[in-house]
Amino acid sequence: MEIMIINSVSTKLGEKRKNITDAAKETGLSRATLTALYNETSTGITYGTLNSLCQYFGYDVGDLLRYKEGK
Repeated sequence: MEIMIINSVSTKLGEKRKNITDAAKETGLSRATLTALYNETSTGITYGTLNSLCQYFGYDVGDLLRYKEGK
């Protein structure tokens, strides 16, 4: 059974009509970090990154991450 944590960075960027470059400039996060989150290839996320994203989007952690049980 695969267990997955799904992030909604790509969805939230779309809602804000922003791209990765915009978000990198406005949050101070690296393009590499944001690209990995956007493409859901990231294997982890720091509290600092979560804090920056929550501030940027105006959401709680639970709005950015969700649990999805795999097959």
